[in-house]
Amino acid sequence: MVKDKVAKEETRKDGKKEAVPTFENKFNPYHIVEAPLATEKCIRLIEFDNILVFLVNPRATKREVKRAVEELFKVKVSSVNIQNSVKGKKKAYVKLDPNYSASDVSADLGFI
Repeated sequence: MVKDKVAKEETRKDGKKEAVPTFENKFNPYHIVEAPLATEKCIRLIEFDNILVFLVNPRATKREVKRAVEELFKVKVSSVNIQNSVKGKKKAYVKLDPNYSASDVSADLGFI
């Protein structure tokens, strides 16, 4: 979960008020999914295996990626695989349910 910083006003012992940062758990799918990938390999995965590939936040989990993709693209996700690179990038391979087409989603994104 991405934690958003929210200022909360508290009174100190000496009677002065100060803003104290607090964190609230708010799910924002745009913080999880950073960008789709459109390499030759990714296009092949879209066409033959019904898999979409995204660059995701390095701190994102599989469950968060699944929830973010389902909310953003209104599809059902069957599985998520994560690959961490040496450069600090994180890729998510998202396999869609057979009832949904990765080609349709990629067409909405402008790949095909």
